[in-house]
Amino acid sequence: MTVKPVTVEPLAQEPGSGINFGATVSNADLENLNDETFALIRDALFKHQVVVIKNQTTLSPRAQFELTNRFDPLATNYGHGKTLDSKRSVLHPDLKTIPHQPQVQVIGNGFVASYEGLENITLRHPHHRTFHKTSIPAEDDLAFTRFYRWHIDAALYALPPPIVTALLAVKVPAGRRQIVRYDDGSGEELDVPLGTTAFSNGETTYTLLSEEDKAFVRSTRVEYAPHPYVWMSGAKSRSDGLGMVTEGLEIPLVDLPPIEEDKIQILPMVWKNPVTGGLALQVHPSAVRKLHLKDGTVIEDLAVVREIVHRLQRPGIAPRFVYAHDWEEGDLVLFHNRGVLHTVVGAFAEDEVRLFRQCNVAATELPVGSGEEIAV
Repeated sequence: MTVKPVTVEPLAQEPGSGINFGATVSNADLENLNDETFALIRDALFKHQVVVIKNQTTLSPRAQFELTNRFDPLATNYGHGKTLDSKRSVLHPDLKTIPHQPQVQVIGNGFVASYEGLENITLRHPHHRTFHKTSIPAEDDLAFTRFYRWHIDAALYALPPPIVTALLAVKVPAGRRQIVRYDDGSGEELDVPLGTTAFSNGETTYTLLSEEDKAFVRSTRVEYAPHPYVWMSGAKSRSDGLGMVTEGLEIPLVDLPPIEEDKIQILPMVWKNPVTGGLALQVHPSAVRKLHLKDGTVIEDLAVVREIVHRLQRPGIAPRFVYAHDWEEGDLVLFHNRGVLHTVVGAFAEDEVRLFRQCNVAATELPVGSGEEIAV
C-alpha cells in the first residue's frame, strides 16, 4: 500500500478577499503522529496561522491532546486552568470536560445522550443576547446573527496563553447560512455558514495600522484584569463582539476570588511569531483593564482603554479580512492562539445539535513582544 505524502496547501480565497492566512494539511496520521509530520504541521501553523486537517472523525481525545501538547511539551494544564470551576465565570456554561482527558473540552449545542464518558449532557451554544448590550430582534434571530466574543483562548491570569488550540468538529448541523450584523453604525455584514468559527489575523490587523499606531502598539503593554472572566461577568459586549461597553458593571476587585498580585498579567500589545518574526496585534479586548505606555504613563480609565483597543483592532474584523470556516464533520482546525483572534458565531434552533471538542494547554512561557516595550 502506497502511503501518500503529507502536503500543505494554502486555503483558496475569493477574488478581492483580504484573507491572507489559512492552509489545509492532507494525509496526516494524527493518531500515530511522527516527528516528521509534526514538524510540517508546526511549520504550517506558524506560517499560515490556521491549519485545517480534514477527515479526522476517528481522532481520539488522547491523540488530540498529544498533538496540541507537542507545541509545548512541558505544558500539561488546560489553558484556562480552574477558570471553569467558578460558576460566575462567563465561560462556565459553555464547556464540559472529558473525564478521561481533562485537557479536552466538549462544546456545542443541544442534547447529547452519551459521548466520551459524558452522559445526558445539554450543550449551550453561546448566544449574543446573553452577552451583548443590544441584540438582534427575535423575529430575525435564525436568519441573522453576530460575532459573539472576539478573543484569545487564555486565562490571562496566572497561566501563560496557550500557543495553539485544536478544535474538532464531531457533529455539525447541515445546510443553512446566516448573516452576521456588525450593528455598529458601519452597515457591514458578512454571510457565514451556520455555526462557523470566525478568525481574524493579528498580523494583518497590525499591517493595517498607521505608522504612528504601529509604533504605539509595539511599545505598549496591556494589563489584564485579575480573574478576567469573573470580572467581566456583570458587563455587556459591544455589538461587533470586539470588547465591552463601559457602564461600571464589572465585578469590583474586592468581590473577585482572592487576587495574587504577581499573577496579574501585563503582556505586550503585539506578539512576535516564533518562526516568521511577524508581529500580530494580539489583545483580548474583553479582558483589558489598563495600558502601560513606553514613557511610564499608565492609562487607567477603562472607557479610554477600551476605545483605544477597539479603534486599533476594529479594521482587522472588517468582512473582507474575516475567515469564517465552513465546518464539516471530521474537520480538525488548529489555530495559532498567539497570532489570531477568533469567535463563535451563530444562532441555533433547539433541534440543531452541534458537538465539538476543544483542546489547548497553558504555555510554559509568556508571549514575546517586539522588544520595544519597557519592562513593567
